[in-house]
Amino acid sequence: MYLGIDLGTSGVKVVLLDEAQQLAAVADAPLAVSHPQPLWSEQAPHSWWLALDRAMQQLRHAAPGALAQVRALGLSGQMHGAVLLDARQHVLRPAILWNDGRAFAQCAQLEAAEPRSRAITGNLVMPGFTAPKLLWLRQHEAAVFAQTRTVLCPKDWLRLQLTGEAVSDMSDASGTLWLDVGVRRWSEPMLAACGLTLAHMPRLVEGSAPGGSLRPGIAQAWGLPAGVVVAGGAGDNAASAVGMGVVRGGEGFVSLGTSGVIFLATDAFRPAPAQAVHAFAHALPGRWHQMSVMLSAASALAWAARLTGRRSEAALLEEVALLQPARRAQAPLFLPYLSGERTPHNNTHASASFTGLRQEHGAADIGYAVIEGVSFGLMDGFAAMRGGGPLVNELALVGGGARSDLWAQLLACGLGCALRRHEGAHAAAAMGAARLGWLADGGDEAQVCRAPLGGRLFEPNAMEAALLRPRYQRFRALYPALAPHFADTPGGSA
Repeated sequence: MYLGIDLGTSGVKVVLLDEAQQLAAVADAPLAVSHPQPLWSEQAPHSWWLALDRAMQQLRHAAPGALAQVRALGLSGQMHGAVLLDARQHVLRPAILWNDGRAFAQCAQLEAAEPRSRAITGNLVMPGFTAPKLLWLRQHEAAVFAQTRTVLCPKDWLRLQLTGEAVSDMSDASGTLWLDVGVRRWSEPMLAACGLTLAHMPRLVEGSAPGGSLRPGIAQAWGLPAGVVVAGGAGDNAASAVGMGVVRGGEGFVSLGTSGVIFLATDAFRPAPAQAVHAFAHALPGRWHQMSVMLSAASALAWAARLTGRRSEAALLEEVALLQPARRAQAPLFLPYLSGERTPHNNTHASASFTGLRQEHGAADIGYAVIEGVSFGLMDGFAAMRGGGPLVNELALVGGGARSDLWAQLLACGLGCALRRHEGAHAAAAMGAARLGWLADGGDEAQVCRAPLGGRLFEPNAMEAALLRPRYQRFRALYPALAPHFADTPGGSA
């Protein structure tokens, strides 16, 4: 058995994977996000540990025999977060998360301090990344910055609790902007530009390599055997790729999670910062990947369900499914920038809006506009990634939003390629973490990282694609028209 732990933004998920590639058990526990000021997004790291313990106790109750057979575990986690520790490894303040936009002013400062930043990291400096967050802290919370001795990504803080070691992997480290991504090592010039040194950074390993061993007391508390290997693990999207077998150049997936992602694996480092496309190390040695990222995807649908008073996203989608094509063509258009945006606009001030709302519109029209607007945002990102590159015929589909047949079909028509939703796609990151644990235990990559068999295929429909085309053109015209009116909200100070 292999254990996969995925630290998401909205919850912790744990899975048990057996050697037949079957999920023997799944458990999860929710998390809350704090927004103490506009643009801010934080979580207390201790809440991650409490949620993980709750999920593990669920597994211990449901599958004690399977837990006793675990040989290794892997970690997946939300990227870009900043966990600051003092000399005694105590947390100094709440973690600043990936969707926090306060450090927008520090992005220009960082690029000015290190003009080679794009060449080193393969990415534009964006507020969501870890490095500008530390510059913000240096300027606005100087006492906290002065006490900081270690900076960890969220999943690596969990690893510290599990093993006692400060370790990170290449894929998660790529999202800090402190990694020289092409050569897969910490960049001293990027660290120096933030007032940091190599001493502040965890040890680096590949995601499929051992990154410590589980502490005996924790193993006993959770019903695990002694000596469980803890793999390097991965950022959530690289872990999802491993979970879906997306490990070779040209393979990819779409994720409808809290954020929206299109991920394409590459066999070489191929940065494209001018298009606000991310270029990161993959979780496996000698491989990289490109990503387009939008900050609100399935989270936008959850927001719409609350807005319309529906009991759940699924209940809202049931109403959306009843809309006829002619009614969908008259739905309002939705800009999905509830938390600003990354690809392709790189604008932390971008705001969400409905255009074309009329008195006759109801909850179903709002719901359709939201899933369509998120799909259009992903189409923008896909266009930025592809450029003049090869056509992609099929992508895997993962994330909580992947459960919706309606949304999957809409997205396939918009992207113009088939989407395959495998069984268990909603747990792809946790499954990928478990697979990385398996590899760290000596598993063979060809056997462990194969694509799941079967699954449902959603293929583009010419009629529906034709209905989407004029609406997408109107959508694309809205951003440049509205961008001058987005609120210029200051990041504020501590």
